[in-house]
Amino acid sequence: MQDISLQDAAAPDGVCYGCGGRNHHGLHIKSHWHEDGVHVVAEHVPDAKYCGWPDLVYGGLIAMLVDCHSNWTAMAYHYRNEGREPGSLPRIECVTGNLGIKFIKPTPMGVPLLLRARLEGEAGRKTRVICEVYAGELLTAVGDSVFVRVDAGQLAATAHGREA
Repeated sequence: MQDISLQDAAAPDGVCYGCGGRNHHGLHIKSHWHEDGVHVVAEHVPDAKYCGWPDLVYGGLIAMLVDCHSNWTAMAYHYRNEGREPGSLPRIECVTGNLGIKFIKPTPMGVPLLLRARLEGEAGRKTRVICEVYAGELLTAVGDSVFVRVDAGQLAATAHGREA
C-alpha cells in the first residue's frame, strides 16, 4: 500500500464524518490502492459504541464505511484514468447517487474490518462501485453503489438555494 491515503492526498481539508481528516469526531477512514492495481482497500476497527446487537456491528456503520470508501474508489479511478495524482487540480469530487448494501452475515465486533472495492464498468460521470466488507476472512456485506462526479461547490450552493 502507498504511504499516504487517498483522503490525505486529495482532500486534506476534508470534513466528512466518515473520511474527513479535519472532522475531529469522525471515523477517519483511510483508503489506498491495493498492490493488485484493481482494488482500493481500507481497514477499520469499529469502536464499541457502534454496536448494533450484542457483539455485532451496527449496520448503519457498515453502510457509512461502504459509502465513503466506495466514493473514494470512484474518485481514485477518475484520477488514474486522467493520468493524474490524487490532490492534483482541478480536484475530482463525487457524491453518492445510489447506495446499495447487501448484508450477508452478521459482522462481529472486535474484529478489524477490511473494505475492498473496485469499479464495475467504466469511470464516467456516473460510476458503479462494488465494495466487499470482510471481518477477518468472513465476507459480511457487499455494497453495489453508484457515484456521480460533481462540482461540490456548485452542489452546496444549489442545496442552500444560492444557485447562480
